[in-house]
Amino acid sequence: MYDWHLLTADIPLVRLMGGGLLRPKVAIPGVDIAGRIEAAGSNVKLFRPGDEVFGDISACDRGGFAEYVAVPESALAPKPTTLSFEQAAAVPMAAVTALQGLRDHGRIQAGQKVLINGASGGVGTFAVQIAVAFGAEVTAVCSTRNLDLARTLGADRVIDYTQEDFTRNGQAYDLIFAANGYHPLSAYKRALTPQGIYVMAGGKPGQMFQAMLLGSWMSEKGGKKLGGFTAKANQKDLVMLKELVEAGKVVPVIDKRYSLSEAAEGLRYLGTGHARGKVVITVEHSN
Repeated sequence: MYDWHLLTADIPLVRLMGGGLLRPKVAIPGVDIAGRIEAAGSNVKLFRPGDEVFGDISACDRGGFAEYVAVPESALAPKPTTLSFEQAAAVPMAAVTALQGLRDHGRIQAGQKVLINGASGGVGTFAVQIAVAFGAEVTAVCSTRNLDLARTLGADRVIDYTQEDFTRNGQAYDLIFAANGYHPLSAYKRALTPQGIYVMAGGKPGQMFQAMLLGSWMSEKGGKKLGGFTAKANQKDLVMLKELVEAGKVVPVIDKRYSLSEAAEGLRYLGTGHARGKVVITVEHSN
């Protein structure tokens, strides 16, 4: 579901406010943004007009599908210098989800065997790269056409889910991160090491509900842990991702680009579930 909120800008302009925000009468979608500060409120300390930024505005009533958006400075971080606005807009929510899932909920450690299910989607492509950056031995699960993509992202091993069921191949993993949770919890549990952790970050509502509701019940005291989570926008995590990007360890994968007038078409494509990486919406600035 995280891949449904994307925004990019050609000549982007972002307006900052130092105080509270008023909820618009008509909700505007879009939570991932990248742009240039046009104006800043008197209480804003971190940014000034002209600064290039990116961020996740999911906690600000969204509004990214527009030329201008007013957000608190806490929702933004300096844009990675190595990325265009378009590339930077593809990062925030998906990459933060991957980072928080692996680090905070999965407790990833160097040398662990980590499996990423749904490795070719918006969250999954970041999860593979972040797991590699943490020094894990990474197995990526995706469809036949995306195996080479997973390899280029750094996966040590790839599994074609149309040919092999990783929950029944006899392999066990220290951490399973599911950006797509199409297996039952019992199957994921079977594929864990005795102290392994399963983290679900994406899937159909019923699957997410099952992971959050039944995960703790199916977990073992002192043993296997299962659960789901919803990522929270975090400025410090955006800064960490900026550093990973600038170090060349994380690169956003963009499948298709659409203009703002084509946003509905872009969302329909995203809804097919076959996007490789991210889909971005480009907003042309009108003078």
